[in-house]
Parts: sequence; structure tokens; C-alpha cells
Amino acid sequence: MRIDFRASRRSTVGAEWELALVDRRSGELRSVAEELLAAVRPDGAGEHPRIKQELLLNTIEVVSGVCRTVGEVKHDLAEALDEVHQVTDPLGVELFSAGSHPFSSWYRQKVTDKERYAKLIDRTQWWGRQMLIYGVHVHVGLDHRDKVLPVLDGLLRYAPHLQALSASSPYWSGEDTGYASNRALMFQQLPTAGLPFQFREWAELEGYVEDMFTTGVIDHFSEIRWDIRPAPHFGTVEMRVCDGLPTLQEVGAISALTQCLVDDFSARLDKGEQLTTLPPWHVQENKWRAARYGLDAIVILDAAGRERLVTEDLAELLDRLEPVARRLDCVRELRDVENILRVGASYQRQRAVAKQYNGSLKAVVAALVTEMRDGVPHA
Repeated sequence: MRIDFRASRRSTVGAEWELALVDRRSGELRSVAEELLAAVRPDGAGEHPRIKQELLLNTIEVVSGVCRTVGEVKHDLAEALDEVHQVTDPLGVELFSAGSHPFSSWYRQKVTDKERYAKLIDRTQWWGRQMLIYGVHVHVGLDHRDKVLPVLDGLLRYAPHLQALSASSPYWSGEDTGYASNRALMFQQLPTAGLPFQFREWAELEGYVEDMFTTGVIDHFSEIRWDIRPAPHFGTVEMRVCDGLPTLQEVGAISALTQCLVDDFSARLDKGEQLTTLPPWHVQENKWRAARYGLDAIVILDAAGRERLVTEDLAELLDRLEPVARRLDCVRELRDVENILRVGASYQRQRAVAKQYNGSLKAVVAALVTEMRDGVPHA
């Protein structure tokens, strides 16, 4: 099977941000996506260009265009949020984004009436219905197909860093799971989700996809739901590691970090360098550590098994990527990663709110809603 990669302008960037719809008073999820999407749909259009449908009716997704800078991404997302609020405010509905809802029950949620969603639920059953989770996806453009797989493997080295920074799903069905990101381990239960395979040649990827079609595992390339995957029709590599991020500032920070990493890898490949990769078993262990411990994770750095606290490695990484950020005009957004380290990742902030309000998860949802409104994380 031939898979054509539509090369794009190097290091263009875009983001997709999944948002939960919740009742203003109770904090419970509200299945009003269809009403919202109908209200924002332009006359004569099939859908809004920036506000999209998702698996569950308690969820929408706002997306940016293909942007040159992360600042442009944030502008697109902010405009879409403003449009959504014009509809949700009169309905008594609020928005938040986190890896999961702290207490709403998964079995009460309604699935969007669409063939591909019905097929997913029919196949995956209990695990598919459990997918009460939210994420952020970042696309970065690549100018040549031969860069895709090396860049994907290079990003796997930093997947735990991205996971730890974005971890925002400590609660599930009203209980503290003990994990920083319960979503990371929930989502990988779906077929073709989880960590990607590490292919050496594009033909190996094509062979894998052909096998998936032949055996009926997938009907479309998009049904490969890896944590990091190629997006051949966009000409990008798509980073899907992150939990839902509560604030626009954090979406910008993660987008900038991803864009800088991919651009740095792309430049090094242009110079003939070989990118460092990790053995798959180290990648798998790093994912678990980041999901369990978040910013307290000690990650494996190389095939020799050297280890380091993820926050220490991040500090060094940010310094190394600053020249890249200057070139991409995202220095401020990249440095917003430091703000996450300073005020804490969302899972830490959520637990702090619960502790302050005697275990109240309704207070946690209220805090997430306030952060979304304000656009910045609260210490």
C-alpha cells in the first residue's frame, strides 16, 4: 500500500484542543454539543471551520489553522473559544479541559450519532465507552517524507516530558487514582492506540498499514491513534501525547516545545546527523513513569540506562532550544513551560484545590473552569 506524504512548509504549526461541556452549577458534564455546533455553524456550511464534533456529546474540539507561529495558533483558538462562549453562556454551560472529568460517570454519557463513532463503540465495547478523556494534539510541518520516521522516533525521547507537563487526570469517577495522568493508560487500551512502532523505512510503515487494512483492524489511516503519528494528508507529525490542558497559555507552551523539538530535529537531519532514539522498552517505561509520577518522574535518557529527574532535563532542554525558539518567534511561549514548572502541572493544582476544599471535586471542576476563563494556570 502506497502512502503519499504531502510535504508541507517546514515547522508550520497547528493545534487541536478538546474541551468538556459542564453544567455551571453542578459541574457535571452536559451533552449539548449538537445544540452548540448547530448554533455556531455558518450558513450553508457543513460545519464550523474551527469548532468540531467529537466522540461524546459532552465534548467539542477547537482547532487552529495552519500557522507560522504559536502566537497565531493561540489567536485562532482564542477566537474559537469566544464564539463558543457566546452560545454556552446563555445555556448555563461552562468549558474546561483536563485529561478526564474528576467525577462524572462514563456510563451516563451520550455518544455522537455518527457511523465511525458507532463502529468504534461496537468494536471496543466497555473500553470504548470508558473513553471519557480529553487531549491536546499538536501538528508540526515537515518538508520531506524521509524526515517523518526519524522525527517521530526523536520525539519519543521527549514524550515523558510532554506527558508530565500536561498531566491533568489524577481523578476518575470520583476517586484519586494515584496517577498524574490516568488518561495516558486509559487511552492505550483501544486497538491501535498507545505508543507507535519504530519503523526504519517508510515502506515498513506502508506494510504495517496494509496489514491493518487487510485484517480489518482499520478502514482509514486516521484510525491509527498512536501517541505520536504521521499525518500524511497534512504533511505533519502529530503529537498526541498530552492530556487536556486547562489554559490557553499551557496549550501555547506545549505547542512551542513541540514545534521547537521538531524544527531542531529537522535542521539536524538537514546537516546529515542521526537522531538519538531510545529502545522501545525504555520508551514504554518512560511513559508509565510520567503517567504515574508526572513532574516527579525520573526518566531514562539513553540506551545506556542513564536517568534524570524530568524537571532537570526540561530545564536544560529549554536552554538548548532557545535559539530555535528565537528563529520560530516563540520564545515567550517556550518560556511558559517554566511557568508550568513554577505553579505546578494541572494534576498538582487539582489535588491542591481538593485538599483546600476538604476533598471537594466539585471545587476542582470550578477551578478548572476558572482557569479556562482566565487563560492562565493558577498557583
